[in-house]
Amino acid sequence: MNDNPVKTEYDDRPIGVFDSGFGGASTLRNILAELPGESFIYYGDNKNAPYGDRPEEEILRLSEHAAEFLLGHGVKALVVACNTATSASINALRRKLDVPVVSVEPAIKPACEAPGEGQVLMLATAATTKLARYRALQQRMPDPARVVNVGCPGLVELIERGETGCEAVFPVLDMRLGSLKGRLFDGIVLGCTHFPFAAPAIKSWAEQNLTGRCRLYDGNAGTARQLKRVILKNGLCAAPGSPEAGRVSFFTSGDPIVCEPIFRRLLNTPIYE
Repeated sequence: MNDNPVKTEYDDRPIGVFDSGFGGASTLRNILAELPGESFIYYGDNKNAPYGDRPEEEILRLSEHAAEFLLGHGVKALVVACNTATSASINALRRKLDVPVVSVEPAIKPACEAPGEGQVLMLATAATTKLARYRALQQRMPDPARVVNVGCPGLVELIERGETGCEAVFPVLDMRLGSLKGRLFDGIVLGCTHFPFAAPAIKSWAEQNLTGRCRLYDGNAGTARQLKRVILKNGLCAAPGSPEAGRVSFFTSGDPIVCEPIFRRLLNTPIYE
């Protein structure tokens, strides 16, 4: 009989998550489901949202500031829950930081692999669709020309105000996607972590104005699974039964009195019907 069992090491430090604003809450929802025993610190750079309208150098600087803020709060791993920040800063952050860094990625791969004769509509911020990391991802698809990239300025700003319904979203989609009406699309990639919060409105607009299946895709579930793999691989799991399990601490560069209620509401609002 072994009287000296091997001691299992645990790490109860929180996981850091940051975004340009509230969009990363959609990623965090999936992470909470995948890692219910962990605790989290969320930083929303709401003062500077959206990142998608800023130059790449500025996005990198803001991303580094957010990462440094979370490291200052003792996080054991970092999730860049922003497609624009990922495209502009992920390589620099991984070189610079001494904790594991997990990123989001637009889900164009599953969208392009799904059968169908139509195109794939990639909705994102203007910056994401122009940055080299995303362009390289698109070129790895079986038929890169099948992907139609559309920047949607204005949509992030609506979601930052908590406006996600059809009445608010439809005018933005009419402006940005009006030239595509009647076109055949098999999939729509929500290439900004803010956009899943407007998913019901986006789906409704697509059903009224486009043809094809128009199935929605986002990369949040894949990010959550990757984070779980990284946590397990690096021996960073929290102790079972930790009293901090599921706790989410919220910080913002904006006004916390205004921002935190919106964040909490989005975090707990069903996204897909």
